[in-house]
Amino acid sequence: MNALCFAPAEPPAVAVAGSAARFPVHRIYCVGRNYAEHAREMGRDPTLEPPVFFMKPADAVVANGTAVPYPPATENLHHEIELVVALKSGGSNIPQHEALGHVFGYAVGNDLTRRDLQNAAKARGGPWDAAKGFDHSAPLAALRPVAAGHVSTGRIWLTVNDELRQQSDVADMIYAVPQVIAALSQLYELKPGDLIFTGTPAGVGPLRVGDRIEGGIEGLETLRHTIAAAAHGTRT
Repeated sequence: MNALCFAPAEPPAVAVAGSAARFPVHRIYCVGRNYAEHAREMGRDPTLEPPVFFMKPADAVVANGTAVPYPPATENLHHEIELVVALKSGGSNIPQHEALGHVFGYAVGNDLTRRDLQNAAKARGGPWDAAKGFDHSAPLAALRPVAAGHVSTGRIWLTVNDELRQQSDVADMIYAVPQVIAALSQLYELKPGDLIFTGTPAGVGPLRVGDRIEGGIEGLETLRHTIAAAAHGTRT
């Protein structure tokens, strides 16, 4: 076997509630406009479109309680609170009735978004990569294993500096978790370690340096993080 040119980085992993074990992350998939009211606030008709998928890099995950540096190249960073699904197994063309059998657990995540870059990309018909897939763009609470039950209903909410910004119910998702997994598996071969951010309710809005963000879903660990000053770039 040929030697590696340099030592690989530590694989990204997520905490598991009630355990010292960690969940290794393979890929991060995300669903766009999966709550009707959010689709409308983004200027879309939720009744006319199939699920919208995009991705973040696996190492975009940020542990609960961590300060997230304000990202470069934006003046309009937004919060998007979401139910996150973690897969223990995968495959292609997974039927909906088998989808939940692939779930390891659930967590609360924040799909941080450079909204100005996203809007510019939409206007020119370009991809969303720079708007969604930047460093530290996926703060995530600990995963609750599926042994405690699947998550199909429950209040989902987010506050900024104790002010309520987002509130809905997971049951209001346009495409439920089994539908999302089945649809994704028609586009990608899903793998153990995949995370799926399942979409955000209405109320997305801007974040500024110093903001304190809390978000939750009934039965899951509450996500807490702050927005720190922009990090100064260094060469490595």
